[in-house]
Amino acid sequence: MIPKTLARYMPILDWGRTYDSNALSNDLIAAVIVTIMLVPQSLAYALLAGLPPEAGIYASIVPIIFYAMFGTSRALAVGPVAVVSLMTAAAVGQVAESGTMGYAAAALTLAFLSGVFLLILGVLRLGFIANFLSHPVIAGFITASGILIATSQVGHILGIKSDGHTLIHRLESLWHNLGQMNLITAIIGIAATAFLFWVRKGLKPLLRSYGLGPRLADVITKAGPVAAVVATTVATWGLGLADRGVAVVGEVPQSLPPLTMPDLSSELVGQLLIPAILISIIGFVESISVAQTLAAKKRQRIKPDQELIGLGMANVGAAFTGGYPVTGGFARSVVNFDAGAETPAAGAFTAVGLAIAAVALTPLVFFLPKATLAATIIVAVLSLVDLSILKKAWGYSFADFLAVAATITVTLALGVEAGVSAGVILSIALHLYKTSKPHIAEVGLVPGTQHFRNVKRHAVLTSPSLLTIRVDESLYFANARFLEDYILDRVVQDCPIRDVVLMCPAVNEVDMSALESLEAINTRLKELGIRFHLSEVKGPVMDRLKKTHFLDDLTGKVFLAQFDALAALSPETAKAA
Repeated sequence: MIPKTLARYMPILDWGRTYDSNALSNDLIAAVIVTIMLVPQSLAYALLAGLPPEAGIYASIVPIIFYAMFGTSRALAVGPVAVVSLMTAAAVGQVAESGTMGYAAAALTLAFLSGVFLLILGVLRLGFIANFLSHPVIAGFITASGILIATSQVGHILGIKSDGHTLIHRLESLWHNLGQMNLITAIIGIAATAFLFWVRKGLKPLLRSYGLGPRLADVITKAGPVAAVVATTVATWGLGLADRGVAVVGEVPQSLPPLTMPDLSSELVGQLLIPAILISIIGFVESISVAQTLAAKKRQRIKPDQELIGLGMANVGAAFTGGYPVTGGFARSVVNFDAGAETPAAGAFTAVGLAIAAVALTPLVFFLPKATLAATIIVAVLSLVDLSILKKAWGYSFADFLAVAATITVTLALGVEAGVSAGVILSIALHLYKTSKPHIAEVGLVPGTQHFRNVKRHAVLTSPSLLTIRVDESLYFANARFLEDYILDRVVQDCPIRDVVLMCPAVNEVDMSALESLEAINTRLKELGIRFHLSEVKGPVMDRLKKTHFLDDLTGKVFLAQFDALAALSPETAKAA
C-alpha cells in the first residue's frame, strides 16, 4: 500500500498504477512529434538566453523526467520557453558576460534558486501567491516580452550585432550596426521567417486540400520548423556559406547532459535571488494557465500546489544537468495534447528522444544558421503579442487599461525585471484601490417580494426612519474607514433616521481594523440616538464577531434576513409590500 503522503508528492504513483498498452502507444506517438518540434526550439531558446545551444537540449531532458514524476498535468510539456529565456538573459547578463563560464554557472544558479523557491511555495501550499498578478497585467507583460524577444532576434536575422535589454537600446544598437549587415544571412533569415509564417497559416489548409487527414496535416504543420532547419543547414553546408560570414551554430557536444554544480556563493545568490523569484512567479503563472486549460478539455484536475513542486523539481534538475530555468510551454504543451498524450510518461519518452538527439544528431546542426533559429523564435513569440488587450481593457475598465499600458511601457522601456516587478506592484495596488472603495448601496424592498435592491436602480419601498446599507465587499483595513465615513455622512443628512441596518451578504471577512470601524460606527450612531443593526451575516464572520465584545455592545440586533429586519423595525413598510 502506497502511503498517502508519498502519493500526494509523487503523482506518478497514482496514474502509474493504471498505465496500459493503449496509453503507452499514445504517449509514444506524442513523444515522437514533440521531440521533432523541440530539437530546433530548444536550440533557439538557448540562443535567446545567451547560452550555448546544447544548454537548450540539456534543459529539456532531466527537467521533463522530474516533472513527469512530480507534476499533475497529463499534457504539460516542460522545458525552455521564450519569456523565461529572455528573463534569464536579462538576469544573468547583469552578473556575467555571455559566452563565459561564469555566465553558464550563473544560469545554473538561477535555475537552482528558482527551483528551491517553487519547492518552498509548493510544500507550504502557497500557490495563491501567483494570484497577485492579474490577468491584464500578465497579458501586458507577455505582449511586451514578445516584442522585446522578436526585436532581440532581428540582429541574428540580419547578421549584425545587437545588444541591450530594453526596446530603445535594442533599436539603437540595430540602427548603429545596420551598415554591417551580411546580405546572405539576411536572405536566409528573412526567407526562413517568411516560410515559417506561411507554414503556420497556410500549410495545413493546403495539405487538407490535397486530401490529407486533419491530424496528419496538423503534425506536418507542427514539423514545419524542422523543414526550415534542414533546408538552411544543407544550403549553408553545400554552398560553403559559413565561410562567407553566415553565423552558424557550430560544434555542439555529442553527449548526454553533464553533471553540473550551481555556484552558491553568497554574492551571486544575493544578486540572482530577486530575478529567480520573479522568473518563478511568471513561469508558474504561464505553466498553470496552460495546464488548467488543457486539463479542462478532458475533465482532469490540476493541483496548483503540487504543480509548484513539479516545476521546482524540474528546475533543480536543470541546475544539476547543464540547463537553465524552465517551465511549462504553451506551444509544446498544445502539440503534446493534440498528438494524443495520455499521461506525463509522454514527457519522459520525449526526454529519451532528446537524449538520443543529443548523442547522435548534434553533429548535423553544425552548419545550422543562427538566423534560422532566430526566425523560429520570432515566429513563435509574435503569437504572444496581443495589443488588442489595450482596446479590451480600455472598453471595460480604465484602471485595468492603466495597469496593462503601464506594464507594457515599463517592460519595453526598462526591461523584463522592471516590467514584472511593476506588474506585481500594479496588481496589488489595483486590488487595494478597487476594494478600498467598495460598492455601497442603499437598498429597499421590491414590492410583492422579500428581495432588496438598490434604490437608485429599482422602484422599491423604503422607510424614512430606517436606512439599510448593503456593502458588496469584505471589510478590511483598506476600506473600513470608507464605510465608516459613508454611513456617518449619510445619517447626518437625514434627521428622521432612527435605525441603520448594515446588510452583509457579500462580507466574507472582517479584520481587526474593520471591527474597530464597526465599533466606532456603533458608538457614533448611539450618540446620535440611532440604533445600529446587522443582517445576513455569514457564519464564519459571525463566529469571529462572537469572540469579541462587539455584539454585547451593539445597540441593535443581528437579523438572519433583511426582511426580518424590515418587519421588526418598520412593520408598516413590510406590510405595504
